[in-house]
Amino acid sequence: MINRKKFDFVLLALLILLITIGCIAIYSASTTVISDTVSTQAFWWRQIIFAGIALGMIVLLLKLPMPIFDILVLPAFALNIFALIVVLFTPAVNGSHRWFSLGGINIQPSESVKLLTILMVARYISKENLNEYRQMLYGFAIMLLPVILIMIEPDFGTTLVFWASLLAMLIAAEVPLFYILLIISPVVSVVASIHWALILIWIVVLVLLLMWSRLSWVAITVSGVINVFVALIMPVFWMGLKDYQQNRILTFIDPTRDPLGAGYQIIQSKIAVGSGSLTGKGWLMGTQKNMNFLPEHHTDFIFSVIGEEFGFVGSMFLLLIFALFFGRIIHDINQLKVKERKIASAGIFAYLMFQSFINIGMNIGLVPATGIPLPFISYGGSNLLINTISVAVILKYLNERGFIK
Repeated sequence: MINRKKFDFVLLALLILLITIGCIAIYSASTTVISDTVSTQAFWWRQIIFAGIALGMIVLLLKLPMPIFDILVLPAFALNIFALIVVLFTPAVNGSHRWFSLGGINIQPSESVKLLTILMVARYISKENLNEYRQMLYGFAIMLLPVILIMIEPDFGTTLVFWASLLAMLIAAEVPLFYILLIISPVVSVVASIHWALILIWIVVLVLLLMWSRLSWVAITVSGVINVFVALIMPVFWMGLKDYQQNRILTFIDPTRDPLGAGYQIIQSKIAVGSGSLTGKGWLMGTQKNMNFLPEHHTDFIFSVIGEEFGFVGSMFLLLIFALFFGRIIHDINQLKVKERKIASAGIFAYLMFQSFINIGMNIGLVPATGIPLPFISYGGSNLLINTISVAVILKYLNERGFIK
């Protein structure tokens, strides 16, 4: 089952360490201490059960023959798409149609579709004799359906994960970087639209980069015109937004504009992290958590609980473990020679790292609150299970190097 010379025991150890830290953090987030009264909710032991199931799935996946694994990807993807359609007709929870509730367990099909979409994209864009245009076309086409269905739920935060993964997979597929630049350039133009000087600087930089890439003048001109148009149309788009939509964006920039509304979560999260100081308030002693000022502290804002109770030292320790974990995945990707597996591993790396960056950034006020959990740390059975299986896929690829092309 395990090839000791090729299996990455270091990556597995780091994965288990992250899951263990997550269970400890969820226990703290589930426990309320007020004076001599201590009460604990059931989130922590549920997470432990899912952690055991997730680790068991690693063993099962390693035992599964690679040909059968490859055969199962397409029907599993089709079934997951069907589940995304069916979930839209389930009762809404907090205004969203995201979960199936089976025997008290909530199943979120948008979690599993991330991994399956990555595997599908990797399969098709790794085919021989595909030019760059077809690789990008296939990638966008496969991503489009799950993205649309998830947006209808609605869950806009999750859709961002798909695009981050697609860019990483296109880079791993050796699509020229200037194509990647063309894809992301409109996003930069949107940001630059806040001031005419930024627009001018960005367009000049874009043109110089495209000239350096030896793109044709026609392509450079078209790209420049499109980006100028996007930058100039943004003020019109802004005026077309409703007041509450503008308020959400402005509150992200300055949460104090609406401290009891849209800015409440970020303000309380920043207070929790900041109040932890160097070494934190101590195990179970987080006041923002215990007084329930910090919302969703066992899911989206669990990093704030860690920051409050373990301080800067604890937060940096967790960030160090994540850095070692992602660094190890990068090392492993470079060991893979089969194109499809290398591309799939790059997509998995991107989606896990993107979620980690967004969640931690959200907790310290660098990005808007999007509802993206912290991988392996936040409470959530579906999320933990799929994230662990995703890492298990990389471990399987490594373990079977040399046996199967």
